[in-house]
Amino acid sequence: MLLWAVLALPAVTADRLGMNEPRPLWQQLAGLAVLAAAAALSRRQPLASFALTAALGLAATPALFSVSYGPALGVFAVLLGLRAPRSRPAVAAFVAVALVGTARIALVGVDPPPEWLVLTGTLLFGCVFPWLCGRYWRQSRALAEAGWLKAARLEDEQRHAEERARLRERARIAQDMHDSLGHELSLLALRAAALQVSPGLATDHRAAAADLRAAAADATDHLHRIIGVLREDDEPVPLAPAGESVRQLVARAAESGLPVRWEEPSDTTAAEVPEPGGVTAHLLHRVVREALTNAARHAPGAPVVVAVRNHAHGTTVTVTNGPATQEATATRGGSGLLGLRAAVTSVGGDFRAGPHGEGFRVRAYVPAQRSTTSARQPAGSPAGTLTAVTAPFTRARRRVALGLGAAAGAGAVLVGAAFGWYAYTETHSVLTPAAYAKLRPGTPYDEVAPVLPDREAHDPPTDRAPAPPAGAHCRYYRASGELLVSIDHFRLCFDTPDRQGRLISKDVVPGVGRPDPDREESTENGGPTR
Repeated sequence: MLLWAVLALPAVTADRLGMNEPRPLWQQLAGLAVLAAAAALSRRQPLASFALTAALGLAATPALFSVSYGPALGVFAVLLGLRAPRSRPAVAAFVAVALVGTARIALVGVDPPPEWLVLTGTLLFGCVFPWLCGRYWRQSRALAEAGWLKAARLEDEQRHAEERARLRERARIAQDMHDSLGHELSLLALRAAALQVSPGLATDHRAAAADLRAAAADATDHLHRIIGVLREDDEPVPLAPAGESVRQLVARAAESGLPVRWEEPSDTTAAEVPEPGGVTAHLLHRVVREALTNAARHAPGAPVVVAVRNHAHGTTVTVTNGPATQEATATRGGSGLLGLRAAVTSVGGDFRAGPHGEGFRVRAYVPAQRSTTSARQPAGSPAGTLTAVTAPFTRARRRVALGLGAAAGAGAVLVGAAFGWYAYTETHSVLTPAAYAKLRPGTPYDEVAPVLPDREAHDPPTDRAPAPPAGAHCRYYRASGELLVSIDHFRLCFDTPDRQGRLISKDVVPGVGRPDPDREESTENGGPTR
């Protein structure tokens, strides 16, 4: 109701303000009824609303534009672009309006070129442009809604990613606790075993050392069962380095009683170990620690040899132990070697572990790792996903912008062409005042024709001209070539429509707001004249 009231206001007040030709009451009421129907259908059937308004405008004037219904036409064009999902029906409606308007101008139009110019401008700037603005508005709203939806999804994904990161961090901490504490407990059991076989130890003390050794082995097994279940072998190695180097780890194990030695190769540069703090050093520390722990648990008393060799693109560590010389405590099988294999291979290295002679060998090659990371966004990252989601809307907005530009260009070309034709016809229908003054009533048409222009005026002011003589055939010509202003016209009336007649009268029809030269002349002479 509010929309109808706003659009009906120009239709009611235009006639009263003199902006339109006076219309009968039934036409005004019919127009208001059509506007009411268009407003009622504007939400569910925007195309029907626009079609009703366009038909009302064409019925009021062939040129489509009128002060009464022009605003309603633009408003329903905007609503058509905003609410209609498809563009082809709207384009078909615009073409139909153009064809119907052109046909009406050709059949009942008074001055076709200017009326067609008004029709073209109204169709472009009163229909197509508002429709494209509505389409652009619709695309902007859809893009905003998709952006908010995607932002909510990204927030959910971020929360899930943070939760997964916390779980991975917990698993990493559990893994490091298992490896570190397992290694320390193995060394503790090793010290207890050395204490057990120490000479001069009392029997009860020897039994206590044996119990301590068994308790350490049981604690290692319990630690594996409780914390080891949280390990994620497929996760890459964490960047937190160990607090000690490989040499320090081997030295501490030797001090604890493990028969381990550091093998010095003949090439001194081959034994250089990467400094702690990087991925390579951390992996090497993990490999050696796990290998020493396994040697102490599964092959007690066996000699262990640790060798590290540098290469051009990485480092190789080898831990080899011989056969056990003491009885091993029964423990459950662990997944330490599997975790090492996954950690080493995740950085592009190579890991091998298996029997070697009568003992066991662990060998790992860790390539040198770069500290810099690529700045490229992964395909599945939130930024890449957001770009993939918003790309269709960005292309749609670009198409709408191109449509606006194309419509503006086409409108400028059509309006320019129509104005050019209008200027050509108007300037070729000018009869100069000097030639008009030489014309005398009674002159044959053949003598008048040489001074007449090629064309007659297409918009003759017949409503302002005096009544022509009875049976006369009149022609109108412009008095100057000025455009878009009201100018004087010359009227020449002949007794026959063909070239055989004679000039029987000539009159000057003044433009709007211009003085009547005949009336001024009669006033100066003291009476009316013809």
